[in-house]
Amino acid sequence: MNVDAALDSALFSPDGLLPAVIQQWDTREVLMLGWMDREALRRTLTEGRVTFWSRSRQEYWRKGDTSGHAQFVRSAALDCDADTLVVQVEQIGAACHTGTRTCFDGRDIDVAGLIPEDER
Repeated sequence: MNVDAALDSALFSPDGLLPAVIQQWDTREVLMLGWMDREALRRTLTEGRVTFWSRSRQEYWRKGDTSGHAQFVRSAALDCDADTLVVQVEQIGAACHTGTRTCFDGRDIDVAGLIPEDER
């Protein structure tokens, strides 16, 4: 699918946003979740650097412009409903604003009780 087709296919929420799951391309590690509007998605798919829409600041931000922790696009795909995007990237430095590799470090939820004992 080309960029124009992706932009036309994406189903943005009523507030004009699309959740974008950011994943390290080679390890498949989930790094973060950000929000994109149509323009942020267009920039991401044409410039090769991940761009988000900041809901709090109401402005575009390109990952790494201030921190140096850039995300270079390797691939992108819409899900089956076209309402969520996954972007596989080459992550340079930390992905999380806290300075950790991923935004999902250290906040594991114990679900061991849901897993059958013989599978633990």
